[in-house]
Amino acid sequence: MKKLFSKEEIGGAVRRLASLIEKDFEGEDIFFVCLLKGSFMFTSDLLRCIRNPSRVDFMRVASYGNAMQSKGAISITKDLEEDIEGKNVVIVEDIIDSGITLSSVRDLLKERKPKVLKICALVDKRARREVEIEGDYVGFTINDGFIVGYGIDYAELYRNCPEIYVVEENENAG
Repeated sequence: MKKLFSKEEIGGAVRRLASLIEKDFEGEDIFFVCLLKGSFMFTSDLLRCIRNPSRVDFMRVASYGNAMQSKGAISITKDLEEDIEGKNVVIVEDIIDSGITLSSVRDLLKERKPKVLKICALVDKRARREVEIEGDYVGFTINDGFIVGYGIDYAELYRNCPEIYVVEENENAG
């Protein structure tokens, strides 16, 4: 594995994103939707930097399983427990990759009539985009590469790494 982003770089990106979100919502309440499992560390750090009144809920949406490529279909295994109608909602995602998962979640949440719906992603990976979707707040943009660390996994491993790494193609990640 090759280090892509250090703890310091990640921390700087999180603080920058929090500042942008605070500025956009100027003291208003924000409802954060953390997409599990990959976004839990990012969401936790992001919320600690936000001074706006904030709530958080969690969705678990799967599209990868134990593979390095998206299956192309999603399944929701944990839905929100709170109603988001009329709320300022920010979806927090670890990676925008193919865009399939995130666009499905965005469309589902739009049907629930939030006041505002924004997307905050730690990493935007452009090369494998299959659907048109953009993040409103993006920490890092990369072209391609399978990444792990800082909550992001491969077959449920590597989430505990405090930095983000690229798994080299000839590496056995498991």
